[in-house]
Amino acid sequence: MTFFEKVYSTGIVPVVVLNNADDAVPLAKALLKGGIDFMEITFRTECAADSIAMIAKEVPEMTVGAGTVINVEQAALAVKNGAKFIVSPGLDEGVVIWAKENNIPVIPGCVTPSEIMKAIGLGLNVVKFFPADVFGGIKAIKALSAPFGQVKFLPTGGVSEANLKDFIENKSIAAIGGSWVCKKDDIANHDWDKITALSANAVKIIKETRA
Repeated sequence: MTFFEKVYSTGIVPVVVLNNADDAVPLAKALLKGGIDFMEITFRTECAADSIAMIAKEVPEMTVGAGTVINVEQAALAVKNGAKFIVSPGLDEGVVIWAKENNIPVIPGCVTPSEIMKAIGLGLNVVKFFPADVFGGIKAIKALSAPFGQVKFLPTGGVSEANLKDFIENKSIAAIGGSWVCKKDDIANHDWDKITALSANAVKIIKETRA
């Protein structure tokens, strides 16, 4: 299976904000236990690179990537520490070119036809749609997928257990980016069982909907 086939198969890429690198490994194990084998650790906190390195080393069955990557320096640091993919909130040509040159899957944020056309021109066919709730959600994605049938979307921002089914039943969705399965408070409280339960339920909804 290719990287993006695996992403589609899992159907969800949790968006993770970590304030303590010591939480990285137990969180990865909690997500895995719930059936999720992808996670995107955002470069919004100082411990992001260390967290990625710890997961890459100690939980190799988890495909860990870096999110909120806004420049080549961050992308290089993430990959150096074991990140297997890069996700950006917007489309930075330099990041995409660097990732492609280094054979790293990259998913940039694109919400307008012009941005999507630029991504296609750079050889991409999977883009992040962020923030999904602000830019029209599944209704907007349906409209965009008409002229861009070859493009798959990873909607993030405003996706929850309540509307997961609406997104995942659409053929143009590669997977969804969700933070509700691993909220900051649950991580801070080390409520790993809750995270596993939320993950398992999300995976169940995805599998049932796609079946």
